[in-house]
Parts: sequence; structure tokens; C-alpha cells
Amino acid sequence: MALTQEDVISALKECYDPEIPVNIVDLGLIYEVRMKPTEVNNLQGEDVEVEMTLTTPGCPSQQDISDQVQQRLLRMPGVSNATVNVVWYPQWTPERLSPEARKQLGIE
Repeated sequence: MALTQEDVISALKECYDPEIPVNIVDLGLIYEVRMKPTEVNNLQGEDVEVEMTLTTPGCPSQQDISDQVQQRLLRMPGVSNATVNVVWYPQWTPERLSPEARKQLGIE
């Protein structure tokens, strides 16, 4: 069965900013997921690239969150390689929070 973007997004819901009790998908930190078929040692797989941001440019957990995302992706069946790019544009704002995140944080 082929790996889908929905599979990747679902897996990323297991990743958290250690300072906020909401997963990074519902926080609105994931901007884009790109997948490219690859073959390594005659095995078909996917190279997965995630473009994401953090709530603040000075986030002290940037490396930890990036590593967490990469390691989670690499545990997925069919993923050959995983790259995480942290970007700062567009800047994250609270408007990116999902309705679930708003409920968890008591915003609504």
C-alpha cells in the first residue's frame, strides 16, 4: 500500500512541542509535506520532506522538535529518508490553531 500525505500528517500528530500540550499538526506548525518515490537496494520507498515552522523564532526546542519529526517519519513503513525544513515565513500566528487545539488550550 502506498504512503499518502494523510498517513504522514497522521503520524506527525504524535509529535509535540514540549512546552505546549497540543500536537504540532493541530498547532498549525506543518506547512507542507512533499513525497518523492525512491529506490534503495531494489526496495521502493518514499523520501519525505516536511516544511514546518515553530511558534517563535527563538524557540529553545527547535532542534528537539525537528529531530522528533524526523525520527517519527523514519519509523513509518515505506519511508526511505526524511528531511525537516524549519521556515519562518509565513510567520506562525494563533489563527493557525485547529478547532481541536483551541479547545485543548481553552481559547474557545
